Amino acid sequence: MLQSRSTWLSSACAVGVLAASMVSLPAAAKQFESEGGQTFSIGAGFRSQFQSVEGDSAFTMPDIRVYSSGQLSDTVKFTFNLQQRDGDTVDVLDAIAQFEFSPAFNIWAGRMLTPADRIEMSGPYYALSWNQYRQPLYASDQGGQAGLIGRDEGITFWGTAGKFQYAAGSFIGLDEYSNQDENPLYAARFAYNFLNMESNPGYYTSSTYYGGLGNIFTLALSLQSQEDGVGSEEFAGDFSGWTVDMLSETVLDAGGVITVEAEYKSFDADYTVASQPMTGDCFCLFDGESAFATAAYLFPSNVGPGKFQPYLRLVENSPSDADSSSSTELGLNYVVNGHNTRLNLSFVSGDANASGYAGADVDVLSLGMQVQL
Repeated sequence: MLQSRSTWLSSACAVGVLAASMVSLPAAAKQFESEGGQTFSIGAGFRSQFQSVEGDSAFTMPDIRVYSSGQLSDTVKFTFNLQQRDGDTVDVLDAIAQFEFSPAFNIWAGRMLTPADRIEMSGPYYALSWNQYRQPLYASDQGGQAGLIGRDEGITFWGTAGKFQYAAGSFIGLDEYSNQDENPLYAARFAYNFLNMESNPGYYTSSTYYGGLGNIFTLALSLQSQEDGVGSEEFAGDFSGWTVDMLSETVLDAGGVITVEAEYKSFDADYTVASQPMTGDCFCLFDGESAFATAAYLFPSNVGPGKFQPYLRLVENSPSDADSSSSTELGLNYVVNGHNTRLNLSFVSGDANASGYAGADVDVLSLGMQVQL
C-alpha cells in the first residue's frame, strides 16, 4: 500500500538531501564536480506573458522554477526542483531518487511526472505551442488531492529496448475524497520510434526538437487507472483513461523543419465535472473524448539571433454529458536557443479549456517569453 502524500513527499525530500540527473536541466545550467567525480548542477527557468482576453489585459509571471540535480555514481542520482506559480507559494516540483542501472531498466522513486500523454510529459517548457492546456488533463495535472502539475508521489520503472521506450509506475493518485481505501493510481506509457530515437532525460518527452534530432516519427500509448479515483467520500467511482499520441518531425533538404503533433484521448470517469449526483466536495473529472492536432514550420534561416516557427493548433473536446467545445490557436515562435530561449505571439479563439468542458467562448492574444539558464 502506498504511503500518504505528505509521508511520500517527506521521504523523497530526505533522499534528495542525503543523496543530493536533472530531469529537465537546461544546457546552460551551472555544474560543479568534486575530486571524487560526484557532480551537482543548478539552473533556473521562467515563463512570462502579456495577455489580452476580450480587451482586458494583464502581465503575469505564471511559472518560475529552480532546478537542481546531482550524481553520486554512474547509478545513483537525484533531482530536486522548486516552482513558484503566479507569484504565490513555492511548491516542490520534483524530488526524485534515481537508480539508473542500464538503458533497459531504471527505477525512479519520489515525486515525479506520472507516465502520461506527450503534452503532459513535455510540460509547458518543452511544448510546441504556448497555450497547449485546452484538453482534459489526467488527475495529477488537476491539482488538489491528486498531484500537482502532472506530478505525483510513487515509483516508476522505465527504459528502452531498441526503438521501444516504456515507463510504468504506481502512485498515490487521488488521496481522500472517494478513495478512502487508499487504492493506488497505475500509470504507463509505451512508445515506438520508427525513425530516429527521441532523446530526453529519463522517460520524459518534448513536442519538438527544432530539427536537432533529424527525422522523427513516434507513436505512443499511455494509460492510467484508479479504483475510487473520482467522486466524494459518500459517492465513490472509478477512473480510467487512455491516449494515443504522435510526433512527426521532418528536416527538409533546404533546412526547414516540419513538425506535426497529434493526440486522441479517452476518459471514463464515473463522476464528472458536468454532472455531480452529490452534494459537498467532489473530485470529479472529464468523461468523453478529446483530440488535437498541431502543425508547425521552422524556417531554415536566422532572422537576427533566432528563427521563426509559425504553427496552427486545433482542439476538439467531446464530453459524454455536455456540449462539445473547441479552440483554434494561431501562433508564432521565435526560437533563439531551442527550448532555453524563445518568444511566442499567439491568438486563441474558442471555448475549450483544461477541464474538457466548455468555458467562455473568448479570443485571447498572448505575447510570451521563456528562458532557461
